[in-house]
Amino acid sequence: MPRRRETLGVVPPPLVDLFPAPLVDRLLDLRRHLHQYPELSRQEEATADRLAQELERLEPVAVERAAGTGVVARIAGRDRGAPVVALRGDIDALPIDEATGLDYTSLNAGVMHACGHDVHATWAVGAAALLSAQPAAGDVLIVLQPAEEIAWGAQAILASGALDGVTAIFGAHVDRRFTVGEVVVEEGPMNAASDGFRITLRGEGAHGARPHEGTDPVIGAAALIMQLQTLVSRRLEPGTPGVLTIGHVQAGVAGNVIPESARLLGTLRATTARSREQLRDWLREMVHAVAAVHRLDAELEFLDHTPPIVNPPRETQWVRQPALELLGGQRLCTLPEVNMGGEDFAYYLEKIPGCFFRVGARESGGAVISAHSPHFFAADGAIFVGAALLAAAARRASADLASAL
Repeated sequence: MPRRRETLGVVPPPLVDLFPAPLVDRLLDLRRHLHQYPELSRQEEATADRLAQELERLEPVAVERAAGTGVVARIAGRDRGAPVVALRGDIDALPIDEATGLDYTSLNAGVMHACGHDVHATWAVGAAALLSAQPAAGDVLIVLQPAEEIAWGAQAILASGALDGVTAIFGAHVDRRFTVGEVVVEEGPMNAASDGFRITLRGEGAHGARPHEGTDPVIGAAALIMQLQTLVSRRLEPGTPGVLTIGHVQAGVAGNVIPESARLLGTLRATTARSREQLRDWLREMVHAVAAVHRLDAELEFLDHTPPIVNPPRETQWVRQPALELLGGQRLCTLPEVNMGGEDFAYYLEKIPGCFFRVGARESGGAVISAHSPHFFAADGAIFVGAALLAAAARRASADLASAL
């Protein structure tokens, strides 16, 4: 009881009435269990089993596994012939040693929920419970998706056919820049495209004392690193956000040996499809041009990637309007800066109209903690804000889509 009072004390009053006491306790217990037993991408077997059990308690139309460790439940609507919408929560954790000091800290060494997916999964179950009690016009799929952190899960869910026929999809992410009860529901860019890349420069090895006898890939790599920074600062239109970062450089094994090759690993971020294509093209051009100047052979490979998330107007309103009604205009916030983080929910939006929003997850007086930090956690109150808004968005979208038939 004290835990329930403490948690709901920071949740806006209109939302509190939506959650009966037994449901509050179930969701809090679920969140703690998921946080204590996190699992890495594509290894979420126990996580999926527990989530499936929670969903089966709601007596949905069906609960099925998808994409290996994913779970998809169908919550019946009032009219089984009405359009189907979907709600997504991701479930995987990160390879990080937890340092939060929480009394429900991770018990799986070297793995923790450092991005809030324990809360995302829990609020998806909470939304399912709300939709079971007050159904949407049509059926709603609850999609508990694996492997978001490696940008694999959304594509796998789509490939499984689990979302065939879905007409709208919604998802959200916790954000400790905002307090519990605050949300960001905005039309336009919400997450950047994220493209990992590897550059290999090959030259000819030699003795460090006789560099003229070789072709030095280290010099070429150094020149390339500096030149690549001009792609954003001198070629991208100044009002268009972009980031290019080289985070790993590897070459050679000794200080007096010119190596045969050098390798660079980096990430490229863009907020629109056009700027993403431009930056990728310019990167290819510059890699080969700088390599040629230094008499090197170059290879560029694009690795993990996600498209940008750009929320469309209609689908954004399906979330924004319920947020105004439930939370009030003063709790609708804007992003303080362009979000250059990647998110594989973008793959859904390439196929299905939808909206992705952010949910405040900082307790009153708490610190702003970056996701993917060993100190990151989301406040429990975010569970109930996320669940309520996802359920309300599903009802609003379902009603509008059904009325348009």
